[in-house]
Amino acid sequence: MNTKTIKKRKRIALVDDNMTSLAIGRNMLKELYEVYPVQSGGQLLEKMEMMRPDLILLDIEMPDMNGYETLRRLKERYDLLSTPVIFLTAKTDMRSEIEGLGLGAVDYIVKPFSAPLLMKRIETHMLVAEQGKQLKCYNGNLQEEVRLKTERVFSLQNAMLVTVSEMIESRDSVTGGHIERTQNFMRLLIEDLIANDVYTELIREWDLDLVLLSAPLHDTGKISISDALLNKPGKLTRDEFKIMQKHVEYGVRILEKVERSTCESSLLKYAKTIAGTHHEKWDGSGYPNGLKGKEIPLEGRLMAVADVYDALISIRPYKEALSFGDARRIMLEGKGSHFDPALIDSFTRVERLFIKVAQEYDWASSYDCERLAS
Repeated sequence: MNTKTIKKRKRIALVDDNMTSLAIGRNMLKELYEVYPVQSGGQLLEKMEMMRPDLILLDIEMPDMNGYETLRRLKERYDLLSTPVIFLTAKTDMRSEIEGLGLGAVDYIVKPFSAPLLMKRIETHMLVAEQGKQLKCYNGNLQEEVRLKTERVFSLQNAMLVTVSEMIESRDSVTGGHIERTQNFMRLLIEDLIANDVYTELIREWDLDLVLLSAPLHDTGKISISDALLNKPGKLTRDEFKIMQKHVEYGVRILEKVERSTCESSLLKYAKTIAGTHHEKWDGSGYPNGLKGKEIPLEGRLMAVADVYDALISIRPYKEALSFGDARRIMLEGKGSHFDPALIDSFTRVERLFIKVAQEYDWASSYDCERLAS
């Protein structure tokens, strides 16, 4: 028999304190399997890593450590032990058999046994174990495939949402990158809150992927605002500002309309919350509903910080971009009035990362990074 054939043969650990039984068992099995005779449960535990058996034939009545105790220790050491174990014993009472099977043995064969019966039992349990391994491998590959496909779907959804949202933002001369920046600002804030155990009970209830995926839709309602108003170079009149405020209401309506046309509403639920509340203020002076403090959903409070910060450091039709330092000062002044104090504390911890995100995008057409940094 060549080396290649031997290598492919299944391995059996034969455990018995009786040397005669070991010899008989080895001679019975050696034509089909690689057989490792072992004289005690202790030796089996010591040699498991070396042998790596595909099946264990385990005698019950052995000194020092019987078969039951040996199996218990195997289960503890090898994480429930996927290797099938067949008990071999002279005991014929049902209680002993139930105990052995209850410990996790796959079979219980009473001595004396016929060679053909033992070989058939071994063959059956080897086949079942092999099919189990193949199924586990298949399930693992399937789960990985599902994970990769899910990631691709999320990536595609995010790209589409960002593209549509950027098209909406471009109508009021907001330069490219606003959507990605605010989305990343929210991610940094959420990661910091989790790391510092702030609002973690609320955040645990979210699907974080969907929260971040929905963030680009926060200003969807601007599609219903006229270009003339969006791009007005000066300060808005009171009446014009009231019209501009309507973009929140319009956005929620648009998202509700989309929601009625799909069976998947989880993402839109977060999008409606963010779109409808990111202009509310901590002191109750915001719009559209004058919500105050924690009446404002956390998702909206987070977007308020991200959106205002990006607006401060960006060029808009009615203003120049502020420096990072000036933007920071205004954000801190809004603590407890415009913004949730806990979120401003978070902002100060991650401000350096905000600046890094801002500098990763191409601002050549609208930003002077050296001036902003001053």
